[in-house]
Order: sequence, then C-alpha cells, then structure tokens
Amino acid sequence: MKERIVDVLRKDPSDELIAIEGWVRTKRDSKNVCFLEVNDGSSLKGIQIVFDKNTFSDLAALNNVTTGSAVICEGTLVASGGGGQSVELAASALTLVGECPTDTYPLQKKRHTLEYLREIAHLRARTNTFGAVARVRNTLAWATHKFFQDKNFLYVNTPIISSSDAEGAGEMFRVTTLDLLNVPKTEDGQVDYTKDFFGKQTFLTVSGQLEGETYALALKNIYTFGPTFRAENSNTKRHLSEFWMIEPEMAFCDIHGNMALAEEYVKYLFSEVLRKNEEDMEFFSRHYEAEMGTTLQKIIETPFIRLTYTDAVKELAKKNDTFEFPVSWGTDLQSEHEKYLTEVVFKSPVIVTDYPKEIKAFYMKLNDDEKTVRGMDVLVPRLGEIIGGSEREANLEILESRMRALKLNPEDYWWYLDLRRFGSVPHSGFGLGFERAVQYVTGMGNIRDVIPYPRSPKSAEF
Repeated sequence: MKERIVDVLRKDPSDELIAIEGWVRTKRDSKNVCFLEVNDGSSLKGIQIVFDKNTFSDLAALNNVTTGSAVICEGTLVASGGGGQSVELAASALTLVGECPTDTYPLQKKRHTLEYLREIAHLRARTNTFGAVARVRNTLAWATHKFFQDKNFLYVNTPIISSSDAEGAGEMFRVTTLDLLNVPKTEDGQVDYTKDFFGKQTFLTVSGQLEGETYALALKNIYTFGPTFRAENSNTKRHLSEFWMIEPEMAFCDIHGNMALAEEYVKYLFSEVLRKNEEDMEFFSRHYEAEMGTTLQKIIETPFIRLTYTDAVKELAKKNDTFEFPVSWGTDLQSEHEKYLTEVVFKSPVIVTDYPKEIKAFYMKLNDDEKTVRGMDVLVPRLGEIIGGSEREANLEILESRMRALKLNPEDYWWYLDLRRFGSVPHSGFGLGFERAVQYVTGMGNIRDVIPYPRSPKSAEF
C-alpha cells in the first residue's frame, strides 16, 4: 500500500522514489513547469507535485490532467520553494487513472455553499470542509470504542428492527413487507399484522437501550454504537431522521456513577480530537466557529456543575422575561434555557438531575418524593444537551405502574420486565447522539453536514 500524503508531508527531502495516489485539487500550468496539488483525504493539505516540462517525457498525459482527475505520481521529495509546505514531489512519472471533464465537474476552484454541497453529497467529501468533518468523525468514533474498551465494557450490537418503542413517543418508522395496494385486514377492519413478515408490528429502532439493559444485567458493563431512527417531522439544523447513538449501560451503578462516567467520556472525546486533529480543528476555528479548540480545552479542564431541575428552574425564573419560552416547574427545559445555564450562570458544563416524572421516560427511576425521577442531562456551552441518561427503575411494581400511567401496555414489554423479576439490580446508562457531538466539535451550523448522507423529511436522495 502506498504512503498517505499526511505521512509524506512529514518526511525530509530524499532520493528515494515514492508514489503519490490521489485526486487533483488544482492545476497551474506555465511554459516550462506544471504544478499539481494532489490530495488523498488523509490531511487538509495536499502535496504539490512539480513537473519540469523540459525533462518530463509524458506531456500528453499531463495535458489531459484536470481538476478532479485521479492520478498516481512518482518522483522524489525535494525541499519546497513555495510557502505552506516544507517538501514537494519532483515528478518523474505520471499515470492518469481517472479523467475528469472540466465542463461537467461540479467542484470548481471556488468556495461552494454548504447548501449546494448537500445536493452533491456523493462528491462533497473531496472538499476541505467535508474531508475535515470525516476525519474528526473518525477520531470521535475510534475514541468512543477505545474509551469503553479500556474500561472493560463489552461492545453489544442491538437490533435495528424492533417491536418496542424505547422512548414511548410513537415517532417510529414502520417496517413491513405488506402489499400497500392490497393490505390484509382483520374482521374489525384493522391491518392484519399477523400476515406481515414478522407476524406483528415492527419498527426501525429509536434506541438500543432496552436491549442493552438485558446484556448489562448479565455482563455488567456494555455499550452500543449504532444507527437509530426518529419519524419526527422536524426540519431544523439540529434534527435528523437517521442518526447514530452511543449508549452505555452499567449494572450495580446509580445516578452518581452515571454522571461521573458521562463527564469523563465527554472530556476524553474532546481531548482525543484536539490531540489527533490539530490541523482540522484550526481549519474549523478559522472558517466556522472561532476559538473552537479553546472552547473544548476549557470543557476538558472544568469540573461539571451538578444541579437539580428544581434549582435550575429557580435560577431560570429570575430571567423569565428574557426567554422566548418562560420556565415554570414541570415544563421541559428548552435550548435557550440550557445555554443560559452553561454560558451565563455557571460558565461551565452543567449536569441537570431529578426531572419531573411527567416529562421523562417510563424507565427512569422514581425518586422518594414520587414527583421526580433520577434522570440526568449533560449540558455544554453553545449547544445545550449533549447527553441524556438516567438511573433505570429496578422495581417491578413501580415500573409497571409508570408504564400504565403513560398508557403503555406492560405485556408488550414482558421481556424487559423480566429483568426486574430475575435478579434485578440498580443500573444506569446514558445516550449521546453522535452527530450532535460531531457538530459541536466542528462548529458546523447544520447537523446535515456532519453525516455523510443526511436523512430528513422529504430528503433521501442518495
């Protein structure tokens, strides 16, 4: 395998013959010299390839090279006479692997809008912005696995097709093989799902949590990392219909251990991206969010504030006249409230706990006051919520009661309730929306620009 450009750029000049593979970003031609900038996605910078037309033998191939062409260039590394790089490749051979017609190539040498690049998502990874996003996304994914593996968590693959609504919100995509032009019906006129592929209603999962809990209550500490789906008709810069979730679950763990792990995990992610993606982070700071590296470093160094929902509402109520959505006890916190707490009141990340039971999911552990549950949200400056989690309800009778109060049928969750029948223990977990984390780290304004092929209402082009 040929060396990647990111490694070649770190080398010293040498007589060793090396080969560069990649795509042409720019071509500058003169009477005696031709310059190509070639990039292979391994770094923000490409490498400059220099062709001396007086000595280079295959001028016909060189003349056919255009922006976007795929090439293999052979030569030796020499000291660069230009700025921005210490070495360049003095070319001795060129192979034009894939031609690229300039009149129809969508990526020209100019700044394209992000909206336009969404229309050509199959090519946008060739731009500086989306190459940098992809490298940061890769670092965060690898760091996630390393963090949990180093703590002896087991990686568990939970199902994408599910018959359970983990959130109880009903915003699920139905999975069916029924003929929609000839849907079988029962005697009372309802859809007969016994005739469907699985013999019952099934959906794309909204979370791997419930299935993850079953493995945590056998293997103690597990995590999932996979795609999840929400049929929520939201056309905002913060929502996707398909996104990835990281969800650890821990047996013999209460809300305090859960909060500690969440804080440690966030700080680890940010530390790794600053360590491994220095060039990309400088790019995002210049073009998208000023001083992004400084923001992340401050979060790494700052202890997260612990704050109950009740105390948060008291603090927010002091400024109710400044909010679009006034706060009172029992209302859910909005993004503006979360940002106010982290950016104005505490000037640090905040973990809010003990929410009213009416605004949280059925599986969260009920507190002794019977009004609040042991839920927790990790809030960071500039974004708001980045993690949501809870201590899970371990008591069978209380969990069944919570289900009925929320109009859920306990019989549909018989297997989940078995965990409380057979060796129940305190256990906790949380979820981090991966794209939200990538968006936060990069400073990208729209979540559709941090996933390769965004899925949103009326949008599934690629």
